[in-house]
Amino acid sequence: MGWDLSADVVVVGVGVAGASAALEALAAGADVIALDRFAGGGASTISGGIVYAGGGTRIQRDAGIEDTPDAMYAYLSREVGDAVRPATLRRFCDESPAMIEWLAGHGVPFEGSLCPYKTSYPTDRHYLYFSGSEAAGGFRDVAAPAPRGHRAKGKGTSGKKLYRPLIDSALANGLRLEQQTRAVRLLTDDDGAVIGVECMSLRAAPKRVRARHARLSALSAKPGIYYPPMRKVLQKQVERLEATYARPIRIQARSGVILSAGGFIANRDMVAQHGPRYRGGLALGTAGDDGSGIFMGTDVGAATDKLSNISAWRFIVPPSAFLGSLLVNRKGDRMVDESRYGAALGHAMIAEHEGKGWLVADADLVAQARAQLGSQTNWFQRIQSETMMRIDRTTGATLEELADKVGIDPVGLVATVAAHNEAIAAGTPDPMGKPDDFRRTVGAGPYSLFDVSLKKSLTNPLPMLTLGGLVVDEESGVVQTADGAAIDGLYAAGRTAVGICSNSYVSGLSLADCVFSGRRAAAHAARRGVARSESASTA
Repeated sequence: MGWDLSADVVVVGVGVAGASAALEALAAGADVIALDRFAGGGASTISGGIVYAGGGTRIQRDAGIEDTPDAMYAYLSREVGDAVRPATLRRFCDESPAMIEWLAGHGVPFEGSLCPYKTSYPTDRHYLYFSGSEAAGGFRDVAAPAPRGHRAKGKGTSGKKLYRPLIDSALANGLRLEQQTRAVRLLTDDDGAVIGVECMSLRAAPKRVRARHARLSALSAKPGIYYPPMRKVLQKQVERLEATYARPIRIQARSGVILSAGGFIANRDMVAQHGPRYRGGLALGTAGDDGSGIFMGTDVGAATDKLSNISAWRFIVPPSAFLGSLLVNRKGDRMVDESRYGAALGHAMIAEHEGKGWLVADADLVAQARAQLGSQTNWFQRIQSETMMRIDRTTGATLEELADKVGIDPVGLVATVAAHNEAIAAGTPDPMGKPDDFRRTVGAGPYSLFDVSLKKSLTNPLPMLTLGGLVVDEESGVVQTADGAAIDGLYAAGRTAVGICSNSYVSGLSLADCVFSGRRAAAHAARRGVARSESASTA
């Protein structure tokens, strides 16, 4: 078998997981090639750049926050359930402060400016915040709430401020980055061990073709994410260029191949198969999140798990006043503690209530929310909030009138509001477990119902990403078969693999898991290469 390129470790897909894997392998002395269908960055670059970290990071200490690995572990144990073994989650929490230092050591900028209110994403004045459900009911009971959302410092959404320093550091340390190279098949030896990757590459295409491919791919990633029809048109042009000009190349991996090619939210057929209720949301990722990394693994016998776990984010804050609203279904019943993270609200609506939901608010709450808009929102959040408060709002003088207008059971809605108010007056716990500091009485009208249902909306979308993937050994990141056997030479990381956030998502947990799992896989792959080299030398 002839090889066009050769390296110790080959990384397939270069977002934060791939860049972290490359850096770890390089640090271990391995020769590394990383492949990306586009320019690199993937969903990481269009993300908010949030890393979920705690246990007493330097950034937390700078903000005057006390936190411990035990507290972080207690919270995440309840949040992520059985996504990984307790020992793996424990290791993730214990290593969290060092992970932030590792990222900072490669140039990622962090800052301990604490956001003083609950939000889905902080403004450019704040870079540490409560990015999950730490302060919500049922969670503050197991551990003292601590802000663990570490936002890479940069204006707007900070994904590039997280990814760019990592890939720049990897390149400076010897990474060979093969852009515009699409991995299509894993290559194995007679024993079934993975020894390389077959790709279709534009590396030999004319310069003008590569430039056009890069432009189209960048537009497809963003702003194409916000307007799927635009992405579809752009991707057809990208695929035509690849079909015409891409040529096959084979890349040898002497120590191992690491699949870090993202999830499958862009593969609508696959979403329909595994999560049909989630077909109407905004695909949060790039066209590269098409499940190709998962398919490459299954083609050589890999097992998958948790593919039906899709995270849908219905954020109701900012403005933070909406924490005092009530989220109800068609029957007028509440669904969940409204102070939970947006993915919990999205899950409650889609998995249990047909994707339908409305926020109930009185006149005072709406006025407070309006007053908070300017100080609590970034430009994109302001668009979303204005859409909800103007376009998706229905008003009525009474709750009964309001319910009739939108098709909610008026008897159920009135009963729900009455039970909510009576619990506050009597000093009894909230029926949904919402903490007292987020509760407020529904007072005088006019009343408003804000439609936050799953629907196609350009200005107030419901973003989604997939959480399941290939099954891996949690000590090494080695991909496993259905019977638990290791596939020699094959590793997976990030959203291509089952990981920390594969049951439940809060902001920053996926990117943190990308760093954790990418480094884990690379460290083991590099050790495998050393062991194979020593064995060959001895022989």
